[in-house]
Amino acid sequence: MSVRMPANFGRAGAQESALDLLGREVLAEKAAALGRAGKRVEETLARLRQDGEGENRARLLKEAAAAVHAYFIQRELCGLRRHDPVIREYNIPRAVLVRLGAS
Repeated sequence: MSVRMPANFGRAGAQESALDLLGREVLAEKAAALGRAGKRVEETLARLRQDGEGENRARLLKEAAAAVHAYFIQRELCGLRRHDPVIREYNIPRAVLVRLGAS
């Protein structure tokens, strides 16, 4: 299978618009990935709060820490470096943050 470039692709305007479209797509995927990661944080923290007192606590803490870590990385990829507001918003327990190396 071969791919042929559009006839007007050689012009500067066409190249810029193609790059613009690609840039928008990348930004949209970053935002979608951030949303999915946030949803996973909500779910794992809810399970930890609901069932986190019994014998499953260690496993639930590990799952929550992994979800929060992935979320923080995704936020940083989107250019969001400060995590304090998110920690307050999601009410992330100290036990989870300690597993990430926070003190």
